[in-house]
Amino acid sequence: MKVGVLGAGTMGAGIAQVAAQSGHATVLVDVNPEQLAKAKAGIEKVLARLVEKGNKTREEADTILSRLTFAGAIDQFAGCGMIIEAIVEKLEVKHTVFRQMEAVVEKDCILASNTSSLSIASIGSVLEQPSRIVGIHFFNPAPLMPLVEIIPAVQTSEATLQQAKQLIDSWKKVTVICKDTPGFIVNRVARPFYGEALRIYEEGVADFATIDWAMTTIGGFRMGPFTLMDYIGNDINYTVTETVFQAFYYDPRFKPSFTQKRHMEAGFLGRKTNRGYYDYAEGSDLPKPTEDMALGKQIFERILVMLINEAFDALFLNVASREDIDLAMTNGVNYPKGLLQWADELGLPYVLEKLEALFAEYGEDRYRPNPLLRRMAKN
Repeated sequence: MKVGVLGAGTMGAGIAQVAAQSGHATVLVDVNPEQLAKAKAGIEKVLARLVEKGNKTREEADTILSRLTFAGAIDQFAGCGMIIEAIVEKLEVKHTVFRQMEAVVEKDCILASNTSSLSIASIGSVLEQPSRIVGIHFFNPAPLMPLVEIIPAVQTSEATLQQAKQLIDSWKKVTVICKDTPGFIVNRVARPFYGEALRIYEEGVADFATIDWAMTTIGGFRMGPFTLMDYIGNDINYTVTETVFQAFYYDPRFKPSFTQKRHMEAGFLGRKTNRGYYDYAEGSDLPKPTEDMALGKQIFERILVMLINEAFDALFLNVASREDIDLAMTNGVNYPKGLLQWADELGLPYVLEKLEALFAEYGEDRYRPNPLLRRMAKN
């Protein structure tokens, strides 16, 4: 099958590389010739590195490159069996390109979007044959991150969903199927990792370094929330939070933080600007955490029970299956364990007790325990 990718940014180039490595003739389209040249050079560099490391032979790398076509016009997608769009997160722009793509492909070509924040149903609404739309959400960097969220819209046919899943499975990715709801699985369930950490800081419980230390040393997470937000970029992380908050009709559980907004407004975006929650400028030292085990445990457990509550909410509202929620969090954001498995290990009554204590103390909806968690803890 010939695969098309629209948009030669980091994500689009990564997806095109994965498709070509999986044996497909792949067309990467971008109207910006500079972006296209940059993507080509980037893929060549990645493959050269794989050859250097002995992970690929020169011959294999050349074969992968020979499968790739770099083009400047959408009509080059003619003959594709699937196209994945990975362009700017603006609905009106996506509507325009999806109409254009549908005009040049066959009736059985799957049209997919890699959006992380827009509704698949709204993207597919402009198609003459909307049953062919599906969300296929990769994580950055696409060649390395195992998880792909597959999101059927209300219009998506069962045949489109199954075909898309089989294809991405054949690319040796870990696929999960989730409902077309804001943030899908990962970006929805992970919100408290950032939001509750920011809240703990704002309350003066601990500084950035101590909260990060608690989550890595006690919790076993690969990165603490502030290190991770600096890595992602405060502009990107804040925008995702704000988008999810608005999309959930301003549910207080997803409320953005003024601390993060002010860092973003100040241009403290993280590693890419050499300054975020931490100072990365040459010669500056990262602050030392307060290594107080009792405080660390309190921080870790507060963030963890909030994450577990969010995972229960996704399960309660049938966003995805129990297995897929845990798979998504371990493969999409490298959590040390699936959150629902973690809840079982801690004991559901214990998790509920912690959440009820927070809810009683703050009286805020963000701490309300999920009905399914209450139900299961009782039984």
